[in-house]
Amino acid sequence: MSRFWSPFVKDLVPYVPGEQPKLANLVKLNTNENPYGPSPKALAAMRAAISDDLRLYPDPNSDLLKQAVADYYGVDTRQVFLGNGSDEVLAHIFHGLFQHDKPLLFPDISYSFYPVYCGLYGIDFDAVPLDDAFQINVDDYARANAGIIFPNPNAPTGCLLGLDAVERLLQGSPDSVVVVDEAYIDFGGQSAIALVDRYPNLLVTQTLSKSRSLAGLRVGLAVGHPDLIEALERIKNSFNSYPIDRVAVAGAAAAFADRDYFQQTCGAVIESREKLVAQLQQRGFEVLPSAANFIFARHPQQDGAQLAARLREQGVIVRHFKQPRIAQFLRISVGTEAQNQALIEAL
Repeated sequence: MSRFWSPFVKDLVPYVPGEQPKLANLVKLNTNENPYGPSPKALAAMRAAISDDLRLYPDPNSDLLKQAVADYYGVDTRQVFLGNGSDEVLAHIFHGLFQHDKPLLFPDISYSFYPVYCGLYGIDFDAVPLDDAFQINVDDYARANAGIIFPNPNAPTGCLLGLDAVERLLQGSPDSVVVVDEAYIDFGGQSAIALVDRYPNLLVTQTLSKSRSLAGLRVGLAVGHPDLIEALERIKNSFNSYPIDRVAVAGAAAAFADRDYFQQTCGAVIESREKLVAQLQQRGFEVLPSAANFIFARHPQQDGAQLAARLREQGVIVRHFKQPRIAQFLRISVGTEAQNQALIEAL
């Protein structure tokens, strides 16, 4: 029935998410979900929001959540944009800020949704190679561009770009938007939101899916200059003026307010990550330096695809990518201590 499609649809190459297997008793370390549950205060707030009020539309501006985000990061609510997960926020960014004559720049090993959005919105791009250590070289981006976007820490490598380097990158492209995609920043980095008041071309995106354990809720955000936020609001209100539901607003706002639980769980993930890195290195793995809730590792004597397949036979699922430069690597989410130990025993 593809004869009913719009012409461009057949040329799209959609994003392929990490496998969500339906089998029970699997050690699932392939989608970077937080091994610890959401804040109990967030769960309580969501339960309270499940009432007769669900017959009413939510606040189109999600003011309760905007204020919670603004309070947490010390910014004005006019600097905050919200959406259904950071992927929707990114979609609006690509649509509203990156459609210019020059190419968009992002790393060649990066979040694989970026080229998908370029295909969807007809955006020309250049994939800038990471260096031999799989790090971003800031100087490679100091050229004509329609914008720059990169995850920090990068995904799937987990490598962090320091704020001083982010600032140099911003200074090298003062006339285009630079988007820092911080889905994993809370596991070892310092947010570039600290720079938004000094750089009107900086936009920082984040998600509640990782460090706040709310992947099932679908809430994402962007922080930047009010002019950039206005562009995103214009896109949103021409597309879906009620993107975040009442339950999600209540839960997300409570999650930002519960700082103690947030710090406790992030600390537990970081501690487990460092222990897991050491255990893998003892078994001969080369592990890239990670500031995320996952690690990127390869073994010099073992094929990456075969390792992933053999782990799966033992009920442990990790992520394997087929791109030539990283085909020998496994991306392994940091799980609970029991899950991490099951991985080590399977290896």
